[in-house]
Amino acid sequence: MGVLLMLMTIGGLITVAILFVIALVTRKSWLKKFVLGSVAVWFAFYIAMLLGFSLFSTEKTLAMNEPKEYCGFYFDCHMHTAVTDVRRTKTIGDVSAKGEFYIVKVKVFSNAKRETLGFHTVDAHVVDAVGREYSRDIDVEKQLPPQPEFDRKVSPVESYEKELVFDLPDDVQNPRLDLREGYNGIDWFIESTLVDDEDSFLHKRNYFALSEPPALAGGLTEPTRNFAISK
Repeated sequence: MGVLLMLMTIGGLITVAILFVIALVTRKSWLKKFVLGSVAVWFAFYIAMLLGFSLFSTEKTLAMNEPKEYCGFYFDCHMHTAVTDVRRTKTIGDVSAKGEFYIVKVKVFSNAKRETLGFHTVDAHVVDAVGREYSRDIDVEKQLPPQPEFDRKVSPVESYEKELVFDLPDDVQNPRLDLREGYNGIDWFIESTLVDDEDSFLHKRNYFALSEPPALAGGLTEPTRNFAISK
């Protein structure tokens, strides 16, 4: 619905721009007032929808192997990710964690029928129970086997998995992975104005659970502790 309302807004703005020019050229004040009034009413309706859906949205935590959908810059919603495995270890290669390393395996795939698609940029961080955020440890990720980049293109029949590393405190409570796709500028701004989009203004986020036992969410084994990964 958000994409449809945005397209209607863009189409409406083009139409009212044409009508406004006509009103100026023909000096028809009634047409000018009609155009300006219509714009005001539509934007009031749109803002009410945007804020209403965001304020009544609910935060969601996705289980292991549960996919998350992304709507990109061109309003397509075909790209997906899912967390397929979480391992915990004190050391990776010759690097020791300040707390504990979480190695999060993320699967990337598309449900497009024909197009080959990919992410533009991806922001990945962990949020704990009290809202503290933890960034990826890019340097430690280099100790892992070579990983594909998030901008790798996938066809409808393809997928790939990428491992992310986070150094989290030993006493971290309810760590959850937040993945966000898009440019840091115009793309995020456009998505912030889409009604009922996860990235829209004040909308609640969808997170990936990192602390639940994988056996409860797909038959995987318990996370491995104290497992040193060699370079």
